[in-house]
Amino acid sequence: MMKSVCLCALLLLGNAGLAQGQVETAKPVFDTDNAAPDFSATSAAKATLPDLLAIADSFSRPGMTSVTRLSTAWSAQPASADPPAPSPKPRFVYGGRNDYRWQLGLSLAWFHFSSSQFSANAIGLATSVAYFLNEWLGVEGDVTAVFSPTTIGNNHVKLLIYGGGPKVAWRQKRWEPWLHGIFGGAHEQPQTANQSRNSYSIMAGGGADYRWNPHLSFRAEGDYVRTGFFGQSQNNFKLAGGVVIHF
Repeated sequence: MMKSVCLCALLLLGNAGLAQGQVETAKPVFDTDNAAPDFSATSAAKATLPDLLAIADSFSRPGMTSVTRLSTAWSAQPASADPPAPSPKPRFVYGGRNDYRWQLGLSLAWFHFSSSQFSANAIGLATSVAYFLNEWLGVEGDVTAVFSPTTIGNNHVKLLIYGGGPKVAWRQKRWEPWLHGIFGGAHEQPQTANQSRNSYSIMAGGGADYRWNPHLSFRAEGDYVRTGFFGQSQNNFKLAGGVVIHF
Protein backbone atom coordinates (compact mmCIF):
# COMPACT_ATOMS: atom_id res chain seq x y z
CA MET A 1 0.00 0.00 0.00
CA MET A 2 2.78 2.37 0.90
CA LYS A 3 4.53 1.57 -2.35
CA SER A 4 1.47 2.47 -4.34
CA VAL A 5 1.19 5.84 -2.61
CA CYS A 6 4.83 6.68 -3.31
CA LEU A 7 4.49 5.69 -6.95
CA CYS A 8 1.50 8.02 -7.41
CA ALA A 9 3.36 10.85 -5.75
CA LEU A 10 6.33 10.42 -8.07
CA LEU A 11 4.05 10.46 -11.14
CA LEU A 12 2.37 13.68 -9.99
CA LEU A 13 5.73 15.36 -9.41
CA GLY A 14 6.94 14.29 -12.88
CA ASN A 15 3.86 15.71 -14.59
CA ALA A 16 4.16 18.98 -12.68
CA GLY A 17 7.80 19.36 -13.73
CA LEU A 18 6.96 18.72 -17.34
CA ALA A 19 4.19 21.34 -17.32
CA GLN A 20 6.50 23.86 -15.66
CA GLY A 21 9.09 23.30 -18.40
CA GLN A 22 6.56 23.90 -21.13
CA VAL A 23 5.33 27.16 -19.54
CA GLU A 24 8.83 28.55 -19.05
CA THR A 25 9.86 27.66 -22.62
CA ALA A 26 8.79 30.73 -24.63
CA LYS A 27 9.52 31.83 -28.13
CA PRO A 28 12.60 34.03 -28.08
CA VAL A 29 12.06 37.71 -28.81
CA PHE A 30 14.91 37.69 -31.28
CA ASP A 31 15.57 35.28 -34.04
CA THR A 32 18.35 32.97 -32.89
CA ASP A 33 19.70 32.81 -36.39
CA ASN A 34 19.95 36.64 -36.73
CA ALA A 35 22.03 38.65 -34.32
CA ALA A 36 20.16 41.88 -35.23
CA PRO A 37 16.87 42.57 -33.45
CA ASP A 38 13.54 42.71 -35.31
CA PHE A 39 13.08 46.27 -36.82
CA SER A 40 9.48 46.52 -35.68
CA ALA A 41 10.57 45.95 -32.12
CA THR A 42 13.10 48.80 -32.18
CA SER A 43 12.60 52.53 -31.50
CA ALA A 44 13.62 53.39 -35.07
CA ALA A 45 10.34 52.05 -36.38
CA LYS A 46 8.52 54.66 -34.30
CA ALA A 47 10.51 57.58 -35.76
CA THR A 48 8.60 60.01 -38.05
CA LEU A 49 9.75 61.76 -41.23
CA PRO A 50 10.21 65.18 -39.56
CA ASP A 51 12.38 63.54 -36.87
CA LEU A 52 14.61 61.92 -39.48
CA LEU A 53 14.87 65.16 -41.46
CA ALA A 54 15.77 67.08 -38.29
CA ILE A 55 18.60 64.60 -37.61
CA ALA A 56 19.84 64.92 -41.18
CA ASP A 57 19.71 68.71 -40.90
CA SER A 58 22.14 68.60 -37.99
CA PHE A 59 24.75 67.13 -40.36
CA SER A 60 24.11 69.56 -43.19
CA ARG A 61 26.92 71.85 -44.25
CA PRO A 62 26.77 75.64 -43.83
CA GLY A 63 25.23 77.50 -46.78
CA MET A 64 22.98 74.63 -47.77
CA THR A 65 19.18 74.82 -47.66
CA SER A 66 17.75 73.79 -44.34
CA VAL A 67 16.19 70.36 -44.43
CA THR A 68 13.76 71.47 -41.75
CA ARG A 69 12.39 74.10 -44.11
CA LEU A 70 12.18 71.47 -46.82
CA SER A 71 10.25 69.16 -44.51
CA THR A 72 7.90 72.03 -43.70
CA ALA A 73 7.35 72.63 -47.40
CA TRP A 74 6.66 68.92 -47.91
CA SER A 75 4.24 68.81 -45.03
CA ALA A 76 2.30 71.86 -46.30
CA GLN A 77 -0.78 71.00 -48.29
CA PRO A 78 -0.88 72.85 -51.67
CA ALA A 79 -4.03 74.74 -52.48
CA SER A 80 -6.14 72.80 -54.98
CA ALA A 81 -8.46 75.64 -55.92
CA ASP A 82 -9.15 75.96 -59.66
CA PRO A 83 -8.14 79.23 -61.35
CA PRO A 84 -11.03 81.71 -61.52
CA ALA A 85 -12.94 81.72 -64.77
CA PRO A 86 -12.43 84.86 -66.86
CA SER A 87 -15.29 87.30 -66.63
CA PRO A 88 -17.34 87.53 -69.84
CA LYS A 89 -16.77 90.58 -71.99
CA PRO A 90 -19.62 93.04 -72.09
CA ARG A 91 -21.73 92.85 -75.19
CA PHE A 92 -21.79 96.61 -75.56
CA VAL A 93 -18.91 98.99 -75.00
CA TYR A 94 -18.83 102.61 -76.16
CA GLY A 95 -16.17 103.01 -78.79
CA GLY A 96 -15.02 99.40 -78.66
CA ARG A 97 -15.17 96.52 -81.11
CA ASN A 98 -17.61 94.73 -78.85
CA ASP A 99 -20.27 97.16 -80.01
CA TYR A 100 -22.97 95.94 -82.37
CA ARG A 101 -21.85 96.01 -85.99
CA TRP A 102 -25.25 96.44 -87.66
CA GLN A 103 -27.22 99.70 -87.75
CA LEU A 104 -30.72 100.17 -89.17
CA GLY A 105 -31.75 103.81 -89.58
CA LEU A 106 -35.34 105.03 -89.99
CA SER A 107 -35.78 108.78 -90.46
CA LEU A 108 -38.25 111.41 -91.56
CA ALA A 109 -36.67 113.28 -94.48
CA TRP A 110 -37.14 116.67 -96.11
CA PHE A 111 -35.77 116.96 -99.65
CA HIS A 112 -35.32 120.13 -101.70
CA PHE A 113 -35.17 119.44 -105.47
CA SER A 114 -34.05 122.32 -107.68
CA SER A 115 -33.88 122.20 -111.49
CA SER A 116 -34.53 124.34 -114.57
CA GLN A 117 -37.77 122.44 -115.17
CA PHE A 118 -39.25 122.74 -111.70
CA SER A 119 -38.35 123.03 -108.03
CA ALA A 120 -40.07 121.21 -105.21
CA ASN A 121 -39.88 120.59 -101.47
CA ALA A 122 -40.73 117.00 -100.72
CA ILE A 123 -41.22 115.05 -97.49
CA GLY A 124 -40.80 111.32 -97.05
CA LEU A 125 -38.77 108.56 -95.45
CA ALA A 126 -35.05 107.79 -95.43
CA THR A 127 -33.84 104.30 -94.55
CA SER A 128 -30.29 103.05 -94.22
CA VAL A 129 -28.49 99.86 -93.29
CA ALA A 130 -24.83 99.97 -92.23
CA TYR A 131 -22.38 97.23 -91.31
CA PHE A 132 -19.13 98.21 -89.54
CA LEU A 133 -16.03 96.35 -90.63
CA ASN A 134 -14.09 97.61 -87.63
CA GLU A 135 -14.34 100.30 -84.96
CA TRP A 136 -14.62 103.23 -87.36
CA LEU A 137 -15.22 102.02 -90.96
CA GLY A 138 -18.49 100.68 -92.29
CA VAL A 139 -20.43 99.99 -95.49
CA GLU A 140 -23.83 101.61 -95.87
CA GLY A 141 -26.83 101.32 -98.16
CA ASP A 142 -29.35 104.17 -98.30
CA VAL A 143 -32.83 104.61 -99.83
CA THR A 144 -34.79 107.89 -99.66
CA ALA A 145 -38.33 108.21 -101.00
CA VAL A 146 -40.08 111.61 -100.86
CA PHE A 147 -43.38 113.06 -102.05
CA SER A 148 -44.20 116.68 -102.91
CA PRO A 149 -47.60 118.40 -103.19
CA THR A 150 -46.17 120.37 -106.10
CA THR A 151 -47.76 119.18 -109.33
CA ILE A 152 -46.45 119.00 -112.88
CA GLY A 153 -49.48 118.74 -115.07
CA ASN A 154 -51.77 116.49 -113.09
CA ASN A 155 -49.03 114.53 -111.26
CA HIS A 156 -47.37 115.13 -107.94
CA VAL A 157 -43.59 115.21 -107.79
CA LYS A 158 -42.06 112.00 -106.46
CA LEU A 159 -38.37 111.30 -106.01
CA LEU A 160 -36.47 108.10 -105.17
CA ILE A 161 -32.74 108.27 -104.30
CA TYR A 162 -30.79 105.05 -103.69
CA GLY A 163 -27.21 103.86 -103.49
CA GLY A 164 -24.40 102.62 -101.30
CA GLY A 165 -20.93 103.57 -100.13
CA PRO A 166 -18.49 103.91 -97.25
CA LYS A 167 -19.26 105.31 -93.83
CA VAL A 168 -16.77 106.65 -91.29
CA ALA A 169 -17.80 107.07 -87.65
CA TRP A 170 -16.13 108.21 -84.43
CA ARG A 171 -17.63 105.72 -82.00
CA GLN A 172 -16.03 106.94 -78.80
CA LYS A 173 -18.80 108.29 -76.60
CA ARG A 174 -22.57 108.53 -76.55
CA TRP A 175 -22.38 111.06 -79.35
CA GLU A 176 -21.33 109.32 -82.55
CA PRO A 177 -20.55 111.78 -85.38
CA TRP A 178 -20.16 110.25 -88.83
CA LEU A 179 -19.63 110.96 -92.53
CA HIS A 180 -20.73 108.96 -95.55
CA GLY A 181 -20.66 108.98 -99.35
CA ILE A 182 -23.50 107.30 -101.25
CA PHE A 183 -23.21 106.59 -104.98
CA GLY A 184 -26.18 105.28 -106.92
CA GLY A 185 -29.18 106.36 -108.95
CA ALA A 186 -32.36 108.43 -108.79
CA HIS A 187 -35.85 108.21 -110.20
CA GLU A 188 -38.38 111.04 -110.48
CA GLN A 189 -41.96 111.49 -111.58
CA PRO A 190 -43.54 112.90 -113.61
CA GLN A 191 -41.61 112.66 -116.86
CA THR A 192 -41.09 116.04 -118.54
CA ALA A 193 -40.12 117.08 -122.07
CA ASN A 194 -39.64 113.48 -123.14
CA GLN A 195 -36.60 113.25 -120.89
CA SER A 196 -35.61 110.13 -118.95
CA ARG A 197 -36.97 109.84 -115.45
CA ASN A 198 -33.76 108.12 -114.26
CA SER A 199 -30.46 109.69 -113.32
CA TYR A 200 -27.29 109.10 -111.38
CA SER A 201 -27.05 110.38 -107.80
CA ILE A 202 -24.17 111.34 -105.55
CA MET A 203 -24.95 112.00 -101.91
CA ALA A 204 -22.31 113.27 -99.50
CA GLY A 205 -22.87 114.42 -95.96
CA GLY A 206 -22.97 113.31 -92.39
CA GLY A 207 -24.68 113.52 -89.09
CA ALA A 208 -24.54 112.47 -85.47
CA ASP A 209 -26.19 109.73 -83.43
CA TYR A 210 -26.94 109.98 -79.73
CA ARG A 211 -26.84 106.60 -78.01
CA TRP A 212 -29.90 106.24 -75.80
CA ASN A 213 -29.23 102.62 -74.85
CA PRO A 214 -27.25 99.73 -76.36
CA HIS A 215 -29.94 99.06 -78.98
CA LEU A 216 -31.30 102.55 -79.77
CA SER A 217 -29.90 105.88 -80.92
CA PHE A 218 -31.40 109.14 -82.13
CA ARG A 219 -30.09 110.56 -85.41
CA ALA A 220 -29.76 113.97 -87.09
CA GLU A 221 -28.47 114.06 -90.68
CA GLY A 222 -27.75 116.53 -93.48
CA ASP A 223 -26.67 115.72 -97.07
CA TYR A 224 -25.83 117.33 -100.36
CA VAL A 225 -27.38 115.38 -103.28
CA ARG A 226 -26.37 115.84 -106.92
CA THR A 227 -28.53 114.44 -109.74
CA GLY A 228 -28.55 114.70 -113.56
CA PHE A 229 -32.16 114.90 -114.72
CA PHE A 230 -33.24 116.61 -117.98
CA GLY A 231 -29.73 116.52 -119.37
CA GLN A 232 -28.59 118.90 -116.66
CA SER A 233 -27.13 118.72 -113.17
CA GLN A 234 -29.12 119.54 -110.04
CA ASN A 235 -27.83 120.56 -106.63
CA ASN A 236 -30.25 119.25 -104.02
CA PHE A 237 -30.30 119.05 -100.25
CA LYS A 238 -31.70 116.59 -97.75
CA LEU A 239 -32.32 116.90 -94.01
CA ALA A 240 -33.41 113.91 -91.92
CA GLY A 241 -33.98 112.94 -88.33
CA GLY A 242 -35.04 109.69 -86.73
CA VAL A 243 -33.86 106.61 -84.86
CA VAL A 244 -31.15 103.98 -85.29
CA ILE A 245 -31.51 100.37 -84.18
CA HIS A 246 -28.29 98.52 -83.26
CA PHE A 247 -28.06 94.73 -83.57
